[in-house]
Amino acid sequence: MKDGYILGISALYHDSASVLLKNGEIIAASQEERFTRKKGDESLPINSVLYALKVAGITINEVDHIVFYDKPILKFDRILASYIHTAPKGLASFLKALPLWLKSKLWTEDQIKKELGYKKEVYFTEHHQSHAASAFFPSPYDKAAIVTIDGAGEWQTTTIGIGDGNKIKILKEINFPNSLGLLYSAFTYYCGFRVNSGEYKLMGLAPYGKPVYLDLIKEKLIKINEDGSYAINEKYFDYIGGLKMINRRFGALFGRPPLSADAKPDQFYMDIAASIQELFNEILVKIAIEAKNISDMDNLVLAGGVALNCVANGRILSESGFKNVWIQPAAGDAGGALGAALYFYYNYQGNTRTADNVNDFQKGSYLGPEFTDEEIEIFLKKSGAVYRKLSEEELVDTISDAIIDQKVIGWFQGRMEFGPRALGSRSIIGDAGSSEMQSVMNLKIKFRESFRPFAPSVLEDKAGEYFEIKTASPYMLLTSQVKKDKLIQSDCEGKSGLDLLNVKRSVIPAVTHVDNSARLQTVSEKDNKLYYKLIKRYYEKSGCPVIINTSFNVRGEPIVCKPVDAYYCFMGTNIDVLALGSFILYKEEQTPIKDLSRWKKTLIKD
Repeated sequence: MKDGYILGISALYHDSASVLLKNGEIIAASQEERFTRKKGDESLPINSVLYALKVAGITINEVDHIVFYDKPILKFDRILASYIHTAPKGLASFLKALPLWLKSKLWTEDQIKKELGYKKEVYFTEHHQSHAASAFFPSPYDKAAIVTIDGAGEWQTTTIGIGDGNKIKILKEINFPNSLGLLYSAFTYYCGFRVNSGEYKLMGLAPYGKPVYLDLIKEKLIKINEDGSYAINEKYFDYIGGLKMINRRFGALFGRPPLSADAKPDQFYMDIAASIQELFNEILVKIAIEAKNISDMDNLVLAGGVALNCVANGRILSESGFKNVWIQPAAGDAGGALGAALYFYYNYQGNTRTADNVNDFQKGSYLGPEFTDEEIEIFLKKSGAVYRKLSEEELVDTISDAIIDQKVIGWFQGRMEFGPRALGSRSIIGDAGSSEMQSVMNLKIKFRESFRPFAPSVLEDKAGEYFEIKTASPYMLLTSQVKKDKLIQSDCEGKSGLDLLNVKRSVIPAVTHVDNSARLQTVSEKDNKLYYKLIKRYYEKSGCPVIINTSFNVRGEPIVCKPVDAYYCFMGTNIDVLALGSFILYKEEQTPIKDLSRWKKTLIKD
């Protein structure tokens, strides 16, 4: 066994991150955006690395190996080929991209060594090797089929492989420009949302519509084979060599131009969203079935940005024939840092891997920074905040009462989550039984579109009483229907679009989407003892084991990382109560901050 420290890095495109392994164990993982407060930050993750080194108590040159999550020279090869393929149309895009590649991206190793002060060799994995490794090696399974799907790596956009012990093998692949990730991003752009940021909005918008354009999409935009392989019709897209996702033919096909940013989507765009989501569900199930057929495995693991589409994941779980499905919580490019490090540790170094087919190695994905009560109190005193310190029992008692009293709570506890989901460490929580809470939290707390659904956190042992799910969902990456006996007969006659938002359809209306689904997180005492204890205390008082859980941030802001981030978000919104470690703050007791520019300047349109 080869012991030591391995640092995985993903950077230079979007969602940069670093992960530090010690003898194969994940000891620190975080995204750079959480430190810089720049959403989707693509820069080299200097702050994330410094945090990891601090956790380990080492210097950069005590790291034995650094591994980067893709191979820049192969990606550059694809980019050059794409511009040649689309010449002369792609000239403007080529001239914009070339200086960046020649200045930095082709010299990634030199950049890492220079900015981190690292003196040893830097290693590289291929992009989808990193995704596959991030899916399989942290999973509970000794053997599993692997599916990775994203926008594009070097050339690959979709792969099917197998993981067995400490080895990964790719069996089938689909290459650029055929890309499900980019197809979904094209529709994200068409519906007025930001690419690489707004895809989850498109998914949330889909249930308000009907898939009336599904046949047109199949006829004109994509050819789908029975094994899930597919080919994109390049005629309608501009992403291959241009500066935009789609061209004029795309809008002409559907009879409407792209929706402008921040415009309110009408029924047409809701139907567009429903159509592309239904197409996604269909193709991803076909790919998963093909993975089942060629691997003959009982277990499936998923990664790549497309694996964050929890609606499709739910369909895969129920329709693909696999007994078990595990999805990497940081499935996008951030998770590539983890995959790169693990691929090097197992595939390259040949270290032994032992899995029990029950417990994963992700540690609940609570892998980021944490702060002591002493550190938090120093900050609170310096800020002039009014606060009081509570025991753990007092804290869960007080906060459970606040939820019952319809308060909105900022919940900042323990280690920050790795990945895009808040899992009860950096969360905004509230009463799932409130009919008004969804619109209140969207408009007055999150400052975002009213149609966006909230996720429920539910006690793992009570999930089956409220949701049609037979497996744990600790990472909020599966959707499930609300149980029929929890639904309420509602009058939807004559209602469509956003009018459906105001229809009470279940006993937990704040987390029940318009199609009676929910993107749920099951909470176990093993993964997050304090969060479990809070929900259990609320359950004992209210009779309901479900609360709202949304990420602790507002639109355009990364999830909060440090106490200062939580405090500014608390003071800049209508959050009523802040639970910051052992300390509790009430909004009405605070002196307003006159200048919130430090906080607001980080916010960008998403």
